[in-house]
This record gives sequence, C-alpha cells and structure tokens, in this order.
Amino acid sequence: MPDVDTHPLEVARRLAEGGDLDGAAAIFAELAADADGPDRAQAAVGLAVVLQERGDTPGARAAARAALATGHPEFAAQAACLLAGSFESEELTDQARAAWQAALGLGNPAYVPLAHMALARLAADEEEMAEALRAALATGDPEIGSRAAQRLAELFLAEGEPGEAADVLLAALAIPGVADPPRLRVLLGAAHLEMACAEFAGVVEEGGDAETSALAIELLARTLPLRGRDEDAEQVWRYGLEHADERLAEQVRLRRDRDL
Repeated sequence: MPDVDTHPLEVARRLAEGGDLDGAAAIFAELAADADGPDRAQAAVGLAVVLQERGDTPGARAAARAALATGHPEFAAQAACLLAGSFESEELTDQARAAWQAALGLGNPAYVPLAHMALARLAADEEEMAEALRAALATGDPEIGSRAAQRLAELFLAEGEPGEAADVLLAALAIPGVADPPRLRVLLGAAHLEMACAEFAGVVEEGGDAETSALAIELLARTLPLRGRDEDAEQVWRYGLEHADERLAEQVRLRRDRDL
C-alpha cells in the first residue's frame, strides 16, 4: 500500500506501471474531473494514456481533448501529440493535422520541431511539405533540423535546384551540435557537384575558345558519373568528339584518351 501522504497522481502512475489500469484510470478520472484542481491537465493526459493502453480509443481521445482544452503549456502539448498519434494510426489525416497544428499553437519549444516534421510528413503536396520542413529547420533543433535539411536537400536535388539544397544544408551545419553532420556534408557535396555540372554545361552551350570548351566538356563528362549519370557523360563525350570544330574535337579526344 502506498504511503498516505503519496500524491494521488503518483499513486495512479504506480498503479498503471503495475498493470492496474482500471485503478489508475479511476484516480486520473477523478482528478481530471475537478475543474479547479491544479492537476487537472496532467491527470487528463494520464487518463488518456491509460485508456489508450486499455483499448478505449474514444475515451482516450476525449481525455486528451480535455487536457488540450486547458491550454497548459506542457500537458496540453502532450495531449495534442497523443491525439495526433491516435489519428495517424487510423490514417485520419485531416484530424491528425489539426492536432499537430494545435501543438504548434501552444508554442512549447519542446514540441514545435516535432509538430513541424509531422506536418511535413502529412503534407498534401511538395510545396506544403517544403514549407513545413523549412519551419522545422528554422527551430534550430539539432536532431530534427538535420532531418529536415536532409529531406529538403533531397527534394531540391530531385527538382534540379542544387543551390537551394546547398543553402538548407549549410543552415543545418550551422546549428550547434547538429545531428549527422557527415550525411549533411555528403549531400552538400552532391549539391556542389550538381552546381558544377550546371556551370560546365553552361560553358559548353555558350561556346568559347576550343581549349576552354574542351576543358568544360571533360570536366562535365568526368563529373556526371559521380552523380550516377554515366549515359549522360557518354553523350557529353560524344558531343565533343563529333563537334564541327575539328580543333575542339581533337582536344576532347586527347583529354579522353589520356586516361585510357
């Protein structure tokens, strides 16, 4: 038996940990029903957790909504996350989004990054996803900021926007203690490779003296395979080797053959 001075919340917690979900729920429910009680928000969250473990999803959601309605900076935020997770588990996307938005509205910095990442995951389109990922990155959270930057960079690279990718990766690397900097740097290198390819291709398209154009063709053809674009590299070599400017074609041939 617990000591008589033990706080009811602690008693309920111990009962839940010991497997007495009904006993815990009874105490949490009593405390949550006290509109003027100082533990109302925390008790409602505890009740939501216990009812969810007991398989009472409607009851758990009702308790979580009650906790959310208190506006408590910590426990209302926890309740919003519980609601969101419950809705996501049943693929109720609109309700899940609303719950994550409620978590954002409470402004607790411990939950804001998580909410932004969840909204990115549930986004209706890529534009909405990118907006949520940027917001997650802007929080400066070392773990979530890194994840957001990686996802954004991959999105921008797929869309052919390596400059945008590089910007978000540099922003992430500037976060103190950012998670997984090696992965961020690899993606940054990939972004720089894409930008280099764009510059080399620009030189080839614009034309110039034979030596400069041949160098650009070589650099482009040798860089593209690093991005898994072997066929494009062969096309670039072919373009140079078959160029109407015989001097340019000869320089390209010499540059290609020197490593054969």
